[in-house]
Amino acid sequence: MTDIRPPGYVIGLLVALLGATMLLPMLLDLIAGDPNWRAFALGCFVSVIGGGIIALACAPSRRGAFSLQQAFLLTVLSWVVLPIFGALPFMLGVPHASATDAFFEAMSGLTTTGSTVFTGLDYMPAGTLLWRGMLNWFGGLGIVIVALGFLPAMKVGGMQIFKSESFETFGKILPRAGEIAASMSWVYAALTALCAASYAAAGQSAFDSIVHAMTTISTGGFANYDSSFTDLGIAAEYIAAFFMVVASLPFVLLVQMASGNPKPLWKNEQVRGFLAGGAVFIVALVAFLTFTGQSDSLELSFRKALFNTASIMTGCGYSSEDYDAWGPFAVAVFFLMGLIGGCAGSTCCSVKVFRYQIVFAAISAQIKRIHSPHGVFLPRYQGRPVDDELFGSVMSFMFMFFLTLGVVTVAMGMLGHDTLTAVSGAATALANVGPGLGDIIGPAGNFSSLSDATKWLLAVTMLVGRLELISVYVLFTVAFWRG
Repeated sequence: MTDIRPPGYVIGLLVALLGATMLLPMLLDLIAGDPNWRAFALGCFVSVIGGGIIALACAPSRRGAFSLQQAFLLTVLSWVVLPIFGALPFMLGVPHASATDAFFEAMSGLTTTGSTVFTGLDYMPAGTLLWRGMLNWFGGLGIVIVALGFLPAMKVGGMQIFKSESFETFGKILPRAGEIAASMSWVYAALTALCAASYAAAGQSAFDSIVHAMTTISTGGFANYDSSFTDLGIAAEYIAAFFMVVASLPFVLLVQMASGNPKPLWKNEQVRGFLAGGAVFIVALVAFLTFTGQSDSLELSFRKALFNTASIMTGCGYSSEDYDAWGPFAVAVFFLMGLIGGCAGSTCCSVKVFRYQIVFAAISAQIKRIHSPHGVFLPRYQGRPVDDELFGSVMSFMFMFFLTLGVVTVAMGMLGHDTLTAVSGAATALANVGPGLGDIIGPAGNFSSLSDATKWLLAVTMLVGRLELISVYVLFTVAFWRG
């Protein structure tokens, strides 16, 4: 029987730490004289006390390494419990959200999905806006740690292919998650500071620069305005596009580059595929916008295509245009790129480029075997052979991804939603992209008008998608609890 106390102990500490960070938005509202500070004060108290009680109740009799089952439990339960406490300020203060809406917003924040049910962001207290940005920022850093410290050892969705690469970078075969966090945090924080300084230089206020930097580097996409990035200026769009792309690169390679060794980044097959794919989408959209006369200049076409491609492909979810109005071709392109995603080991989401590369490598090898039956052809990724176990893991992930997408789509249809809303809502939640398609949840709308049942369905889907599906589904198997 798996001992749940060690994961419970860590989760309790994380809840208490999350509660302590509520002091920042509390102080911001208190200094501004906004009574909304009381919501964060109460939320801080409940979270710190609640987290402390959980930690004390689950304190193990002795400390030791986590088993594989405990690692799965810690990963999944962290993203279940933390949004519950992260939702408290939204319920206790502005916007005085219902439990459903508050949990949806907190889950969207911590999974860096960026879908929102809140309106009137332009007039919300600064503390509430800062808290939304902080949830994105915490979630982005958390998923990088999980992707590097847990998923490779769990062999989830082919992530084991990065085990040697990421762990050898830090000089150990199996480093602790705390060591990975320390190594990544300074790069994550430095990128955030650089992004904030860039936004400030582009004319944004200090507050907007900080919050938008948090939500850009985390590829979370929570903006301080209902119109997202529509009215923030040309420079802000280029800055956001640049940092969204940077945040979608493997953080292990960013650490190496910051240490003076940029070669692994330029030679990485996944990075080259991600950048090449993005370039193809941008060129296609620029040509489409130009030849259909939907923009006044080549620069405008390029900027529209660059910003929105970076936003959707990285899963950030900012919007500067209602690309639904561009026509069916553009809608199809954006839907497709949302199902690709960025690089593994980054803050981005969705299927991720490396899985498509492994599938294409296997298909290519099979075609060569057909042409030359006596030859020996092995699929390779990053110069290494792809064995049957790895390929099976990747195919299992992709099968479960698209099966889940179909099930959630059908469930949304049964809840009364039209086909476009159902398909794009399921896709944007599972791929953690942010905006969907159509008049309701498209880039010009939000998720506030959906029923409570739909919001709970999508919140669960966000969790499943953010944690690479298999790590959640395995908890519902008998074999897991017997292990």
